[in-house]
Parts: sequence; C-alpha cells; structure tokens
Amino acid sequence: MESALRIRRLRCDGNIVGESPVWCERTQRLFWVDICGRTIHALHPVSGEHSEWATSDLVTSIGLRSDGGAIVGRERDLALWDFEKTFVSLGEVEPDLPDNRLNEGRVGPDGAYWVGTMQNNLQPDGSARSMNRTSGGFYRVWRDGRKEQLTPREYGICNTMAWTPDGRFICADTLANTFYSFDVASAGLTNRRLWAQPVEHGLPDGSALDSEGFLWNCRFGGGRVVRFAPDGSIDRSVELPCSAPTSCAFGGRDLNTLFVTSARFGLTGERARHPDEGGLFAIDTNVPGSATFRFM
Repeated sequence: MESALRIRRLRCDGNIVGESPVWCERTQRLFWVDICGRTIHALHPVSGEHSEWATSDLVTSIGLRSDGGAIVGRERDLALWDFEKTFVSLGEVEPDLPDNRLNEGRVGPDGAYWVGTMQNNLQPDGSARSMNRTSGGFYRVWRDGRKEQLTPREYGICNTMAWTPDGRFICADTLANTFYSFDVASAGLTNRRLWAQPVEHGLPDGSALDSEGFLWNCRFGGGRVVRFAPDGSIDRSVELPCSAPTSCAFGGRDLNTLFVTSARFGLTGERARHPDEGGLFAIDTNVPGSATFRFM
C-alpha cells in the first residue's frame, strides 16, 4: 500500500551515483559515496555541516571501523581510510576477474566487511559500458585481509545486504529483479531460496533493516522505497521525488530517520537536470533502525 510519510530533501548535490549511506552514531553524521563522482561525503543533518573528499579511484561503498576510521570499497579493492588522503589497501577482492568491479559493501554482525561484485559497467571516464555476463559474487573480508568467497559468481549486480534477527542473510540481484535469502552458518552461506513478493516499480537496489525485522528497499528506476515484511510480503510503498533511489540507512538521534541516496546516472533531458535527481533525502519513519555494525 502507498504510505504518506514525511520526506525531506537534505541536499541536491546532483550525485552521479550516490550510494552506500551509513550512519555514525558517535559523530551524528551520515557518510555516503558518489561512485562516478569519485567522492566521499559526510553530512551532519542538524547543523547542515557538509564535508567531502575526492578520491582518485571509483569509490563504491563505505563502512565504519571500531577504531574510528573507515573501510572503503574501490573499483577493485578494499582499503582502510582515516578521513585523510591516504588509503591503505587490503588487497583486490577478485584478482582473477579484471573485468569485474566492486559494488555493494557493508559491515556485517561478525565484524567483517561483506562486499558484492559485478561485471564493470563503467568506462574509465565514468560513462556507461555495456554488460554481457553475470559474474558477480558475494564475499567477506577480514581486518587481516583474509577473503572468503560466499557464493558462486553467478549474479548480475550484487545488491542489498541485511542480516535478520533469525539468522538469515537477505540479498538481491538487481539485473534479475530478485531477492534471495540464505542461512548464515559458520562456514558461510547455505540454503539459498527466493525471497520477497514481486514489485511492479523499478529494480531492487540497496536496503536497510529496521528494528522490527522489516526490510526497506530502494527501487532503482521506480522512484520509491518499498518496505517488506519478514516473510517477503509488501508492507508499504513510499514514493520519492527522485527517479533512481539507490540505497538507504537508518540514522538520526533516535535512529528513526531513513536516509536515502539517489543517482542521475543514465538520465537524459529535463529529468537529468532536475535538482531531486542525485539528491539526498530523509524519510521520517515510525519505527527505528539498529545501530551500525563496525569493522573489527
């Protein structure tokens, strides 16, 4: 059902591909990246103070570390970052697949950084590049650089990472317009099955889990966020001012604000110039999220 929650536009920077929002409860700031803009952003929503850091490489995701720094996904590798210019690489994730790149990344409840890959759809200048195979997979990487492949390399675009209270891992393949549910075991992921009711609007991009175990999913190209119940049924749909919401994260002092990034990548004409495309939004929800996991 359609839901009329209050939506605020916080910034209209025109991110090319805004992605990977994550809330820092220590500093009360939201971090996110602009993949094609090669920029990391931070915003203090109360004061409006905004910071940004240019990167020399594509920057695909960001997570927070327990020691106060960050871990950043780049085109090919993961790197430790302390909010300065220097990045310390933890090594490439798929050194044997040079035509792949990193995509979604998020710190899991185990303290590792979970990351998904895809065939590279970007030219060196950030313009679009055609895809002709499904070679993405899900991995987790530990602080010492140890890497574990969690799935076969059979997904088009690895997206959405959420760990449910009952021990499941929810993820999505954007190109297949499909959600999957896995059981999380000590050795990795087992028992894959389809999850979630089909949605007529857009494709599944990034998601955030709330404290009731419901998944809020950004629908790329569908201009909305859809909230799924734990059984995969649709609970509500929240229409947004932008065409291509990309990912979301709970934050704010009470963790009941859903921050949503968006993209203007691929848009043309008047829509590409609209200030809402590539903007950052806040949805005032009636349910809080959970505290951010930190890379150990």
